[in-house]
Amino acid sequence: MIDFGFRLPSALDNRPLRFDEFIRTVKQAIYTSATPDEYELSLAHSSSVIASGAKQSRTEIAASQTPRNDEKVYDGITEQLVRPTGILDPVISVRPVRGQIEDLMKEIKKRVADHERVLVTTLTKRMAEDLSEYLHDRGIKVTYLHSDVKTLERGDILQSLRLGEYDVIVGINLLREGLDLPEVSLVAILDADKEGFLRSRTSLIQTMGRAARHIKGQVIMYADNITGSMKAAMDEVDRRRKYQENYNKKHHITPRSIEKALRERLIEKVEELEETLGKKDLRVEDIPASEREKIVKNLEAQMKQAADLWDFEEAAKLRDQIKELSV
Repeated sequence: MIDFGFRLPSALDNRPLRFDEFIRTVKQAIYTSATPDEYELSLAHSSSVIASGAKQSRTEIAASQTPRNDEKVYDGITEQLVRPTGILDPVISVRPVRGQIEDLMKEIKKRVADHERVLVTTLTKRMAEDLSEYLHDRGIKVTYLHSDVKTLERGDILQSLRLGEYDVIVGINLLREGLDLPEVSLVAILDADKEGFLRSRTSLIQTMGRAARHIKGQVIMYADNITGSMKAAMDEVDRRRKYQENYNKKHHITPRSIEKALRERLIEKVEELEETLGKKDLRVEDIPASEREKIVKNLEAQMKQAADLWDFEEAAKLRDQIKELSV
């Protein structure tokens, strides 16, 4: 069957394709990402080789007519840098580590006075919890968010942030926790110069993007040194911001913040159902189909984001919850 093309070679040992095997089978591919990494960019920049052996620049390819039947173009990057609301990428500043908590407190109070919200990222769970406790003791409405917080509770915590029940959320990895938080005007990144996965170019750009839903969006990175990842991330955000500014001027666009409706809280819905049914533990079959669909949709989005960040353990947990709810 394999010899004659009816099965893939991986059928011999009943396993999924390895990445290199998968790539060899792909004839054409489209990669979509808010922050494409080196691998995807290398594919696009590697060459504009045409199957017949000829080579053209990207400009020449774009200007040329449709390739002949024996030609295949393997090059091209399309960027979407402008937003329908005209909002620019956030302003970025780097501040010293010494006195960072006092400085952060001042910045938080400014946002609270203007009814805006703040996200703070740390490197460890302990730091997130300790900083949350410190801010709470000084009168800030704050909570922390990390992997120990149950999946459904995370969504409700973000909802509480939007409602103003919290003004600040402190977390380790806030990349998969709700892409659209229009009320957030400040993202503070502690230990920004500690190179690693959460402080890589891609992660920094994604984290900065949490402030790109507000017209006053700002990012503060606390660091004593500017790492290669920091510089690359700042250069990229600055490039996008300049392009967006020029586009807005050319088309007479006035930026405005995103308007996003508040959704019902999942935990409260479950508790209401439990109270109505008079049961301590709510069974899956007791949850109305419409509510299950909402919960599953939310979990699927979180699972995809976890997988994109290579947090496969978290993605597997979410997958199991989805299976249980989809019965």
